[in-house]
Amino acid sequence: MSAELLANKRLLVTGVATEDSIAFATARQAEVMGAEVVLTAFPRELETVRQLVGDAGLRAEVYPLDLTQAGEVDALTDTLRSRFGSFDGALHAVAFAPRDALDGPFMEADPAGIELAFRTSAWSLSNLARLVVALAPDGGASLVGLDFDANGGAWPVYNWMGVCKAALGSTARYLARDLGPAGIRVNLVAAGPLLTRAARGIPRFDALLDAWATTSPLHWSDSDPAPVADSICFLFSDLARAITGEVLHVDGGYHAMAAPLQPA
Repeated sequence: MSAELLANKRLLVTGVATEDSIAFATARQAEVMGAEVVLTAFPRELETVRQLVGDAGLRAEVYPLDLTQAGEVDALTDTLRSRFGSFDGALHAVAFAPRDALDGPFMEADPAGIELAFRTSAWSLSNLARLVVALAPDGGASLVGLDFDANGGAWPVYNWMGVCKAALGSTARYLARDLGPAGIRVNLVAAGPLLTRAARGIPRFDALLDAWATTSPLHWSDSDPAPVADSICFLFSDLARAITGEVLHVDGGYHAMAAPLQPA
């Protein structure tokens, strides 16, 4: 993509934790494409992420943010307005579920963990949308979230996180409905499985990798988040100015196949 694609845009990338994450890859690529990027990290990981950003040579400032807390979003909104003014877009890259909500007997998961998973992985998109609305310039803005296999099928693993991702998709559509009149676009990118820190917390994650190995018509690299980051940058750009309420699959074509293409 062109190095000028995101020129004169200011973007907020949330949920940065490690160098192998989609969020970090997006921040890096957005800077290459001309954007001014600001990052957020979970408060206890703030200094680690600041060191990571410095080591990578990025120019981005990093702020603490727990997206499950409305008050923290309000405080960050005030800080960013005072420091930077407006923002043209934001990436929601936050998700979490306790282990028993990801694997094991579906009906035996702890309800408190399920509620935490929903608040972190679905409701927080709406919480971030409040910041985007408050800081959007007159021409509107773009809010992008991260999904996984938005077709809604049940996996051998993933359990309540699959339910939360279905809720994330619905949340994005309702936000697209409400924020469209203000010129704010809301879209999701459904990425194929990547070996990020979050993925390593999913029990039996290899089962998902095996599915892509047999069914994706395009080669899928589980260690390369760059294709996903490129697609997010496209949704931030003016090229996507008439797209909202959409789920863009960046998964090697896996979602379009009805059955495996080769034996396991």
